[in-house]
Amino acid sequence: MKPKTKSCQNCKAKFSIEPADFTFYKKMDVPEPTFCPDCRLQRRFSFRNESKIYKRKCDFSGKEIFSMFSKDAPFTVYERNVWWSDKWDPLSYSKDYDFKKIFFEQFKELTEEIPWFSLSVQNMVNSDYSNQATELKNCYLVFGSGFSEDCAYGRGVNSSKDCYDNSYLEKCELCYQGFMLANCYKAFFSSHCDDCQEVIFSHSCVGCSNCFGCSNLRHKKYHIFNKPYTKEEYFKKLEEFNFGSYKNILSLDKKAKDFWLKYPVKFMHGRKNVNVTGEYIYNSKNVKDSFMIRGGENLKYCFNFLNKPSAKDCYDYSSWGVNARLIYENISTGNGISQSKFCYDCYPNNRDLEYCIQCGSSFNLFGCVGLRHKRYYILNKQYTKEEYNELVPQIKQHMNDMPYVDKKGRIYKYGEFFPTELSPFAYNETLAQEFFPLTKEQALKQGYTWYDNPNPEYKATIKAKDLSDNIKDVDNSILKEVIECANCHSRESGNPVSNNSGSPIKLGMTEGEVGMVSCAGSGVFRLIPAELKFYRKHNIPLPHLCPNCRHRERIKQRNPFKLWKRQCMNKGCNNTFQTTYSPDRKEIVYCEKCYNKEVN
Repeated sequence: MKPKTKSCQNCKAKFSIEPADFTFYKKMDVPEPTFCPDCRLQRRFSFRNESKIYKRKCDFSGKEIFSMFSKDAPFTVYERNVWWSDKWDPLSYSKDYDFKKIFFEQFKELTEEIPWFSLSVQNMVNSDYSNQATELKNCYLVFGSGFSEDCAYGRGVNSSKDCYDNSYLEKCELCYQGFMLANCYKAFFSSHCDDCQEVIFSHSCVGCSNCFGCSNLRHKKYHIFNKPYTKEEYFKKLEEFNFGSYKNILSLDKKAKDFWLKYPVKFMHGRKNVNVTGEYIYNSKNVKDSFMIRGGENLKYCFNFLNKPSAKDCYDYSSWGVNARLIYENISTGNGISQSKFCYDCYPNNRDLEYCIQCGSSFNLFGCVGLRHKRYYILNKQYTKEEYNELVPQIKQHMNDMPYVDKKGRIYKYGEFFPTELSPFAYNETLAQEFFPLTKEQALKQGYTWYDNPNPEYKATIKAKDLSDNIKDVDNSILKEVIECANCHSRESGNPVSNNSGSPIKLGMTEGEVGMVSCAGSGVFRLIPAELKFYRKHNIPLPHLCPNCRHRERIKQRNPFKLWKRQCMNKGCNNTFQTTYSPDRKEIVYCEKCYNKEVN
């Protein structure tokens, strides 16, 4: 079979379908896609609200809760413990399939009637202010994470402890402002480091300890800007840097990042791989055009499987994984699932689900919402095995004969993920805004919805510029202040870098806990006591940015999820490769062979 070139019905760009792709589509019994890979990813991301949390009332109890749905969302929302209980019956919302109506219109009616759970979390302990998370304990504003304890302000924080303001950690402890760290202890302001201890402002180091401002070191100690020192000289020199000063930290951050540019980078971040293309891929085999994968096999167009066991034999699958097999066009699904197509937020232990939302431990469902421990259901109505197997092919044919056409004229037959018009979230509430940023006007023009913030609940009592520069000069009264973020207070609503979300969050003002206000459009934030204790213990100055802006600054270190063909920049080397470093970048990009020779 020869490759096939198609034109995306969304962006009109050309994209290719390879022979191996056709083999997968045949195995999954799905038609070839009509959207290009980027548009498919953007569409899935528009269904994942990872970090926007709102105050609203539970529609079951009337109790005030925290939810990924704003109070203005047109859905019934139950507090998650109520939702997972037997206090309500999802079967009472069942519908007969109507061949006179479009499938997606019938499905939309079901989603607008049935309750949704407030947060997508499992087995949480004292971690009420987190979402898209599993088994967190004493965590605060930690999202898309799992199996961590005593952490705050993080994304992708896995199997870690006592870490603040980090993105994408694996088995780390006492880390601060880190990005893509694994098995690190006391790594501050560092990125892409593995197996390191007590490193500061360091990049792409492995097995190092007590290093400052270093890049590309392997198994070194007591180095500053890659220069060796004795132990005594090293610690004496560190005292001169005065880490407790915010102004000094800004200066050191710039100096370190300028220094890193003097050293080559490998064409991709990854280790111990066989036959892979993409970025941030580790211990994987036959993984193509995918990003942030650990332990994956036979994957293509996949994103964010950082917990083991990973996923196998999947296409167009985003976020989670964990022992997932034969998945196509899913997002926020995982934990022992297989043969899942076009599903969102379905877990755990599902098999043979199509077009389902918030279903768990079920088999053979089509177009269902909110079911648990069920089998052979369509639109939440039960059928016999024989009836189900006879009706589902008829529905698929009906979807082709009577397709859904959205406001922009895009056609959704069987084989397409949910139309974005069915997303329960506005575009700027989702991961789509982070990876495919749009202004409000652009989003509306492209057929998405947008959520504007209501009036802020809090007003700043102090500006970030008026905070004490040094942590040693900060007293406990700071916990009572509402701090104006140095970045977002002056931004205009709708700017893609501002990533507007919803109403601010007020946490319980109980003794020992001071509320924090999300910047989400209000531009203000508060500190929590554990956070201040961490800063004092490790001589770290107060942040001047809100948690959302701090996250945005960190992920500037994340390469784009796009590949360019380039040649190794080492003189005399003719190796070519696909890389996420675009040709206009400042970095010196080496092939793996030249890079390994450089650093070892």
